[in-house]
Amino acid sequence: MARIFDVIEYPNEMENEIVHRFPEKGIGDYRIGSQVIVRESQSAVFFRDGRALDVFGPGRHTIATANIPKIIDFIGKAFNDRTPFPAEVYFVSTKEFADLKWGTPQPIIVRNPGVGLGVALLQGFGTYSIQVSDPQQFVTQVVGAQETYDMDDIDNRLRTMLLSKFADLLGETGAENNVLEMIGLTEELGAGVRAKAQPDFAALGLTLKSFYIGNLKPSSKSAQELRDMGMLDMATYTQLQAADALRDAAQNEGGGAGLTAGIGAGMGIGNLMQQATSGAVAQPQKGDASAAAGASMPDVMTPSEAAAILRVSEEDVVAAIKAGDLKAKKLGSAYRISKGALEKFLSD
Repeated sequence: MARIFDVIEYPNEMENEIVHRFPEKGIGDYRIGSQVIVRESQSAVFFRDGRALDVFGPGRHTIATANIPKIIDFIGKAFNDRTPFPAEVYFVSTKEFADLKWGTPQPIIVRNPGVGLGVALLQGFGTYSIQVSDPQQFVTQVVGAQETYDMDDIDNRLRTMLLSKFADLLGETGAENNVLEMIGLTEELGAGVRAKAQPDFAALGLTLKSFYIGNLKPSSKSAQELRDMGMLDMATYTQLQAADALRDAAQNEGGGAGLTAGIGAGMGIGNLMQQATSGAVAQPQKGDASAAAGASMPDVMTPSEAAAILRVSEEDVVAAIKAGDLKAKKLGSAYRISKGALEKFLSD
């Protein structure tokens, strides 16, 4: 025989739970006159025959004609006052779910006007918070007939929505600001994502309460990874390889100034990439890495001349020599580099 419920409540704290169905299995039998107890930070959505009839706010509610007319009208006068009727109640947490995490699983390609390649790869992460603003819409649009529904069930969907808006806003902002300027606009970008995402959240019965960018930085993708993404031609790729090698050499003990980390993102290579992407460097049709440096390479070069061919600083070339990556002869206090040694350095 079905159990008849005279008191309907869900006293759980609902720490990570957004919706809890009562009863969890089957359909409950309730009486007109039954009590529905809804706690603070809860709402209760009353369903019968698959239709949402009423939403109860915090407090004690009695199922009666006087205060819940939708339910009584739907049940009809055919039932006596104390006759049980089948229904379900969905308790919905209306508290703010805070400190939810988001992040970019893959770098986002943005414009970087006037710097390096003219594009950059950005990575970011931070937190956001949500709140159920329309319990009935959330239950009908998202939850369905599930027994319980918690943040783990919807977290991936929400983060995908946020990352879509984030990437879109970075694209718009990057049309007028370079990467360094965008990094200084994290508060404005966070507010922009929140504004862009709000309609999509509202369609689910949710409110995006906050969206914070904890960190926004260039990716440290290597030249090879950028080439695999189709962002580099062969000539630019060859020069980036050389720059990567010089940077690594400078990081060794006794190295020089080197290049900044993240050159693969177009953040520290300056004139090298501006010249490469503007056509200042001839693009070889065939051949190995040495061909990319040009056929006019002299047989013997000073570090300054080698730096001009590599489009890097003289200090970087000296650092590579001291690290043993670039072979050179030392005459007194001066270095001399053979064409063969530089070609070998480029092909390694």
